[in-house]
Amino acid sequence: MRPTYAVINLKKLKKNFLNIREKVGITKIMAVIKADAYGHGVEEVVKTLNSLKDKRPEYYAVAIPDEGVEFRRIKVEQPILVLEPFDVMQVHKLIENELIATVFTDRHLGILLEGTKKHRLENPGYRIKVHVKIDTGMNRIGIRFDEALGFIRNLNNDKNFLIEGVYTHFATSDEKNKDFSMLQLGRFNSILAELKKDKINIGIIHTANSGAILDIPDSYFNMVRPGIAMYGYYPSKETSESIKLDPVMSLISEVSSVKTIEAGETVSYGRTFKASRRTKIISVPIGYADGFSRGLSNKARAIINGKLYPQIGNVTMDRTMFNVFDDDIKVGDKVTLLGKEAGLEISAYDWAEILNTIPYEVMCGISKRVPRVYVN
Repeated sequence: MRPTYAVINLKKLKKNFLNIREKVGITKIMAVIKADAYGHGVEEVVKTLNSLKDKRPEYYAVAIPDEGVEFRRIKVEQPILVLEPFDVMQVHKLIENELIATVFTDRHLGILLEGTKKHRLENPGYRIKVHVKIDTGMNRIGIRFDEALGFIRNLNNDKNFLIEGVYTHFATSDEKNKDFSMLQLGRFNSILAELKKDKINIGIIHTANSGAILDIPDSYFNMVRPGIAMYGYYPSKETSESIKLDPVMSLISEVSSVKTIEAGETVSYGRTFKASRRTKIISVPIGYADGFSRGLSNKARAIINGKLYPQIGNVTMDRTMFNVFDDDIKVGDKVTLLGKEAGLEISAYDWAEILNTIPYEVMCGISKRVPRVYVN
């Protein structure tokens, strides 16, 4: 195995999930496991969550049909919602793998009708399960909130379909100011009230992402959708910490070379680091092809032997250098790039602040060529 690897602590994953379960009470949970479980490895993550037996997720969510196909390959039995739109080339994957489609246009409905024509002929009474996505202000995907009632009423009258759920997505639930989230929730509630008057059964209602789970209990309805929180991060530093979370992923490497350079000498492409005095530098076998972004150049740190050391020079594709001054650092010494060691911690938030991004992108960016090592 490579000396660079990601440690995935499954005990922490279970604890995070159970803490979410305790917070939401009897509300069902749709675990969001898209993007290879946010870079943690979908197979082991799902196996671990499903080991919780009666506390396991009631539903799973993926982004695209191919991810749902992978779930069925590893024998996931729970309902699986595909969050992203689909096209004609993908519809057979939904049908063959019993994946639930998100719909919000007549085009989606037409694709589903055409794709299931044979199945419906062979199975009289078969109805296509769907969840309707309502756009209450995110303005990404979904039927606009002021057009949603007509769409859902028409869908309810089409006996080829079964509305299994309706949902929306918050744009700012991770912000301290919840005014816009409350506006979205109000729009959504108004639609629900009208549907109730019409006696339309809309099945499962879900709106709460990780930020809303932490801070907006009125958005729980009968199912919530945790994503980043399961993996141990609050969605931003503006949310409460009403659930105890612990990062699941650590990123580890080792010292592969040690050399001394003289004052005035430079390091790496572009010569962006110049030594002010005689100093010792090390190289570590990780680079931007592994997810250690070039944007971290001359800004990141690593923990080695219980001490923080600065990264120096431009990060290269496969290798990164650190200044260890005059310390006794040897080839083979452990290097913690993300994680806790000797009372010190480097988190995805630290990288995110340097890169002007979010922990989601940091974790999803740890590439496939970094082996995942699973521990309990």
